[in-house]
Amino acid sequence: MGLFLGIDTSNYTTSAALFDSGAGTVRMEKKLLPTAEGAAGLRQSDAVFAHVKQLGQLVGTLFNGENLHLDGVGVSLFPRREEGSYMPCFLVGEMGADLLCGAMGLSKYGFSHQEGHVAAALYSAGQLQMMEKPFLAFHVSGGTTDALLATPGSPVFSIAPVGRSLDLKAGQAIDRVGLALGLKFPCGPALTALAEECDEKIRIKAPVKGSDCSLSGVENQCRKLLQEGREPAYIARYCIAFIQSALEQMTDALLKEYGPLPLLYAGGVMSCRIIRTAFEARYGGVFADPAYSSDNAAGVAVLASLSAERGR
Repeated sequence: MGLFLGIDTSNYTTSAALFDSGAGTVRMEKKLLPTAEGAAGLRQSDAVFAHVKQLGQLVGTLFNGENLHLDGVGVSLFPRREEGSYMPCFLVGEMGADLLCGAMGLSKYGFSHQEGHVAAALYSAGQLQMMEKPFLAFHVSGGTTDALLATPGSPVFSIAPVGRSLDLKAGQAIDRVGLALGLKFPCGPALTALAEECDEKIRIKAPVKGSDCSLSGVENQCRKLLQEGREPAYIARYCIAFIQSALEQMTDALLKEYGPLPLLYAGGVMSCRIIRTAFEARYGGVFADPAYSSDNAAGVAVLASLSAERGR
């Protein structure tokens, strides 16, 4: 039992969280990185600078002047746990964790951003026990559209890619279409709200080969629809229907290959109400609370606690 700090400095959000393993509660602060009007994200140098400015303030707000005793620090060190997976923005979080651990004599627990997403989704759904057996997880965001086979392992569980987008990621597609429609980046919530204004049934089959998909066509098709004068709500609905079709086909292929394993859907794109409602009805999958779907530090705080508990 103890109190664990989590830090995540992704390409979208600065976040910090406190996980009380005794009470099973999370306290979290996060702030989007500032982006210029009409821009679809940040250069890594700008993201690093923004995290440097925001991280200390967020942690100060999180602690709120309380003299808290920490038992460890969890931090996202890289996007995925695979060779060559690296983004400079995560160095800011690692530096913050190193400073705290060095000054306070704490243990540092490092994870991938992706592992944090999966753990945060499981925590928010009250399903942490899923890590004790194999399950299928989808991590669908601005930087990734991955299907993963999760199994018990080190440091807490292991995830291996079993499907992915071969080109554009789902969150990228949503942001590009949203910006073309005049929405503000990141565009996910606004695009979903716009799509919900469309009552038309859109039947589409996205290109999927095995458990891999291709999403680049949705941007081109949506731009064509825009040039043809179609309503923005229809274009938004088309974009989401395309992504939903790809994820449905990937899910079906993986269930056929691996059998009826439990399903988890994590990442900012999976907070889309349209996709979530359809998938809960069709697959009975586990979804994160929206606050834990987008980038957050709760997952690495929870994983730090579980690692300490297991002596890893």
